[in-house]
Parts: sequence; structure tokens; C-alpha cells
Amino acid sequence: MQKDSGDIRHVVDHDDIDTNTSGNDSFQTVLQANLKRRAVLKGGMLSAASALFGGMALTACGGSDDDPAPVTPPTTPTTPPVQGEKLLGFTAVAKSLADAVVVPAGYTAKVVYALGDPLTAGTAAFKNDGTDESFENRAGDHHDGMELFGLSATGAPSTESNDRVLLAMNHEATTDQTLSSFFLHANGGTTKLPRPAAEVDKEVAVHGVSVVEVKKSGSDWKYAQDSAFNRRVTPLTDIEIAGPARGSKLLVTKYSTNGTRTRGTLNNCGTGKTPWNSFLTGEENWVNYFTRSATDDAARNDKSVVALQRYGKTQGAASRHGWETAGTDDKYARWNISKSGASADGSDDYRNEMNGMGFVVEMDPYDKTKTLKKRSALGRLAHESAAFGPATAGQPLAVYMGDDSRNEYIYKFVSAINWVAADANPADRLATGDKYLDSGTLYVAKFNADGSGEWLPLTMANSAVSGYTKYKFDDAADIAVNTRLAADAAGATKMDRPEWCSVNPANGEVYFSLTNNSNRRVEPSGSSQSAPDGANPRAYTDMKASSSQAGNVNGHIIRIKEGTGGTGATSFKWDVFLFGAESGADQALVNLSKLSADQDFSSPDGLAFARSTGLCWIQTDDGAYTDVTNCMMLAAVPGTVGDGGKVTLNYAKSAGGTVAVDTYVGKAASADTLKRFLVGPAGCEITGLCETPDGKTMFINIQHPGENTDQANLADPSKYTSQWPSNAGYGAGKRPRSATIVITKNDGGRIGT
Repeated sequence: MQKDSGDIRHVVDHDDIDTNTSGNDSFQTVLQANLKRRAVLKGGMLSAASALFGGMALTACGGSDDDPAPVTPPTTPTTPPVQGEKLLGFTAVAKSLADAVVVPAGYTAKVVYALGDPLTAGTAAFKNDGTDESFENRAGDHHDGMELFGLSATGAPSTESNDRVLLAMNHEATTDQTLSSFFLHANGGTTKLPRPAAEVDKEVAVHGVSVVEVKKSGSDWKYAQDSAFNRRVTPLTDIEIAGPARGSKLLVTKYSTNGTRTRGTLNNCGTGKTPWNSFLTGEENWVNYFTRSATDDAARNDKSVVALQRYGKTQGAASRHGWETAGTDDKYARWNISKSGASADGSDDYRNEMNGMGFVVEMDPYDKTKTLKKRSALGRLAHESAAFGPATAGQPLAVYMGDDSRNEYIYKFVSAINWVAADANPADRLATGDKYLDSGTLYVAKFNADGSGEWLPLTMANSAVSGYTKYKFDDAADIAVNTRLAADAAGATKMDRPEWCSVNPANGEVYFSLTNNSNRRVEPSGSSQSAPDGANPRAYTDMKASSSQAGNVNGHIIRIKEGTGGTGATSFKWDVFLFGAESGADQALVNLSKLSADQDFSSPDGLAFARSTGLCWIQTDDGAYTDVTNCMMLAAVPGTVGDGGKVTLNYAKSAGGTVAVDTYVGKAASADTLKRFLVGPAGCEITGLCETPDGKTMFINIQHPGENTDQANLADPSKYTSQWPSNAGYGAGKRPRSATIVITKNDGGRIGT
């Protein structure tokens, strides 16, 4: 995920935004405690868990057949085990600081699609020297979440194709340390305001989504530059608003005076794939692209000020790139959301423009003529992925989601309509989305201390929401647009940055990666900090080289099992599948999953289950452990909720005495259940994962290699912190590029065995 200046990685991760100052407890009374000290693994120093240690930010930030089969998610892996095949049969990859993609012996990883690759026959080859243009017809930057959509030999949708596919993927952001996205520009770009229009146009165009055809020829995979399916969606693409917010006064702008449309999708992170074979993309950290004047609170003088502050956009806040300064054209003016017009409804300015960002967006990857739709019923937040529970005929569909900011929440949407199996192969995929995704109930999760949980409805019928004193909701549209405030009102549990989620196809249990939280403190100070609780039980201090890191430094993965009612249940059970940690860390307070050197990891982010093998793939976006290893991907054999037991963490109070925090931990990892599979190049994040139906080809994304390069060193490639993928033989120039890689097993077997 994207980053800026100021955290332990020397850049701020825009995913690590803290806007929740609500009084919601984590689900235990706030603990006043000092963590016990533990020995650090490096240099004999102590990594003490000091309750009073202050505020260093830790941030971030899926054979051809013309007759497609139903795409309803199966309840078991789709391909039976092969005789003699063993899950996790590969040799674990060691931690690495090399500027290379490292995979196990017997596997091959190759680049197949990178930033700037042309998507039309008439677009010139990418020079990678900052002079390239026409990014509306090229691969965007920061490859992120990704889904696979099969094509038959004749180009028809297929759920069985293993050699011709469409990859639909997000392009989250750009690699930069200053206003300018300097790798995109010949001389590094302008670092002062105003920004030149030509630079801004290029930066805007590399955001969004791409669809690219990739096909196999012999044993090699290549993308098809001239495919009729190739498509780019950018922040300027016209998109419909769907669901309860459609036509709301909160969506009225100069561009859409009736509040039914907006331009583009922005800062796209996680993804989802619907049971009817369409693509979902989540809009994550869009807030920092906008600016407000220093006097905008007084100009508005209404409740929108409360909503803007809750989403992190205070008056006077600068935008990330200064796009609003590039000229008077409407496409630049939209990034300034100050109230400047005389209208009462905002139809003459862009005061409501930011309300059009923060949704899950649905797209038909097979049909370029279809207008994308923002599904407002799923709420407006810093969306990561959107994972569907089992699609069972006669039962409603459930979509699980996380809000990736410190102390934010986990959500579930339940459709008003029960699933009809025939809808797995509809004539109109987006019309099917209208049916299931525009009407239903949005819930937020409350995790109880005894291992149980509740789904709290975010509706006007919930008196806690409709009677909220800090913000008066008008209707369902208001809840859809200001979902975080509704979740505050309902009493949700503050979590450690909920990132991706995924559903175990074997049993329907839902896994959420909680990447880290620099605001967990045993003795919280101020409203932005939270005490440890059962679902987020760790608060400790760790060392990175000579600097300290505080909070839940390494993150964890929580999982839930729905109660009576399945996808429509209003209760659940939970435990923690895995805790990220260094292998030698204190097993009583930090390394609760007892990870070994072949398994230790930090900051889980991307999360996906392979339907071929049932393996759970875990990807990291880390800054805490990057002095020891680059970011990585691990393979895990999932268990079930409750396969471990209760663990008590005893925290020492600063004034004496102890306080106990109970949590529920899954079965400890072993060499047969968790193993490191891949380590990426320097400065990267590992993200996005999909595989062909036979499980023999996997695609993953390498995002922002070389992100810590100093702009002053742009002219000297030897000083880039990464030269990947050019150093792997892909493409021109030496500037680092985000890219998609394809992984195959040399013996033709399934990935992860």
C-alpha cells in the first residue's frame, strides 16, 4: 500500500491513517499496564514493551471450454489431491534482502505485465525513462489486488480455462517521496506548487484499474498487447452511483447535479470476485488526494464538517500531489472540496466530491461497453477486499470487508435477495449486481472477550445509529456515505487495521488480516490510542536496527465462524489464526503462534485461498522487519476456529500489579502447516493473487520496488534501492516498476505442493 514520510520505513503509509477518535472500547475496559520486557534478537539490546513508549507511526497504508460452468464458490477445493502430492512439499524460502524475487527450488517466476506496458497495438513500447506518455493506454502503477477471469479458445467467458485468461487488477498509487511521482517524469517532476498540468495528467492516468489478456504459448505466458479485452479505467472514467446513495444530496456536484454519477475510481487496493463472475475493486486511501481551504469549516457551517473530520479531511489539509493546482479546468478543480459556490446543494462546486470516493466498485471484465457501478450499500470507508461467503441457493449472499485504518472496523453486507443458482451465468452481470448488491443490510462487527461476536446493523431502525448525538443521520443514504460514523454509533470494536479478507472454501470461515497498529498501548494516551483486548491482544515495543517501534508491530490474522443462520447470522465465534512475529520473540507476549525462522513474518496484508489446493496464501506489506528481510508470501494449511485454545497475556502495570488479557489462539504453526514460499525485491510489497482453475499457474503482484529511493538520486541508477524488474531481464531502463509475475512449478504440478 502507498506510503509517505514519517514512519519507521522513513515514509508514511497512506493506509495507516488514524481518524477514529470515538469512545468505543476495544471490548475490555481500558488496561493500564506496562508490558514485560523481552530480549531483542539483535545486538543484545532489550526490546522492552513499555506502556508509556510514545507514538512512532507504523504504517502501510484469482484447457479451454466454450460452455462455461457455474461459478458459484465451491465448499471444497475444486481439484482433488494428486496421488503422492503433499501440501507444502516445497523447501521453505529463507529470508532475503536481495533485489530479486526468490521462490522455492523447483519453481519459476517470470514477469508478465509491468507499469507502462502498452495495451493497444498503436501504443509505443515503454522506454522507462520518464518521457513516456499515453498512460490511458498502458499498464498503471502500483499493481495491487487482482482477479482472474477465464477465456475460452473463442473468447467466451469460461470458468475452466487454464491457458487463456483476463487479469483484472488495481493500480493503487504512485511511488513518490514528495509532491511529484518522480519515477514517472524525465527529470523527477516538479516538487513545488503549482504542479504542471502535463505531470498531473500522467499521474492521474496511472491510477485506477486495468484488464489485460494473458495467454499461454507452450510453457510460456505473455500478455496480449492488441487484445480487444484490454481496458484501462482511471480517475476520469465516468461511473454510476448505485444503491441507497444514488441521487442523494450528499453526492450532488458540479459534474453530477442529480447525484447519480461521479468520475473515476481512486487508490484501489483489494478486490473481489462475485458469484456471477464480475470484478469488485475497493477504493482505499482516497482522502489524501483532496484539499480543503483553511476557512472551509465556517463556510460550510453544517454537519458535513463532522463527517469530513471523521474521514480525516480537516480544513487546511493539503492534498497528496497538489493536483488541484494544475489549472482551472474542471478535472483539476474537483480535487479542491472547499465550499466555493453560492448554491445550497453543491451543484456549482465540488464540496461533495469526496463523498463519491470510498466505495466498492463493480466492473464487468468481459464487456468494455458496460459502465462501472459504485455499490454504496456496501458502505463508504477505506475499502480493502470484498470476499463473498458461500453462495447457497435459497440463502442471502454475504460480503465481508475491512476498513484499513488504525482502530477501524470489520463489516459484513447481507443481501436482501436470496441467491438463485441460475444467476451464476447471467446475460447481464452488472444487472445481477443490481439485484444482490444494491439492497440489503450492512453490519459492523463487535468482538466479545469470551470468543464470541455480534454483527451490529447499520440501519435507521437501530436506535443507537438513528439516535447518535455526534452526528444526526437523515436516511439510509447518509449511513451509506458516512459509514464510519454509523459504526461508531453502533458500538463496533476497534481493530488493528483490517486489510484483506478471504473465505475458506472448505468450511466458509472468514479470515481477516490485521496488518499492524502503532496506536495500541497498554496505557493509552489520548483518544487515538487503544488498549489491547482479546481480538487485538498485543501491545509491545520492538526494535528495528537502532530504532524502536511500538504497538501491535507485526500484526495478526483473525478468523470468524458464523453462528446460526450462516451468511445471514448475527453472531459468530472468533480466534486468531496466526500472530506475525520474529521467530525468536517472547512466546508469552509476542510470538504467540511459535513461528520458526522458516515461518516468521510481519504485517500480513494480502490474503487469499487457493480453490485448487485449499491453501491460505499470506502476503506482507511490512516496515517493521525489513532490516532483516524484504516482504514475502507464505502458504498455510488452514485449520478451524477453535482448534487452539485460550491464552492469557499478563501485562505489568506501571504503578505495580498486573492485568490479564485473554485471547483465543489457533493451533500453533508447524512445518507442515506454514512455510515461507516467496520473498520479493527490495522495497516492495507483495500483493494480489489468483490462480488458474487447475492450480498450476499463479499470478501475483510486486508493488513499488525501490520505494525508498531518494529523488536526488534519480539520475544515478546505482543509487536506486531497486532496479527490479530490469535486473531480472524485463523491459527497458533501470527505473523500478510495479509488475505482475507468473509462477509455475517446473514439473508441471500444482503451486504450493
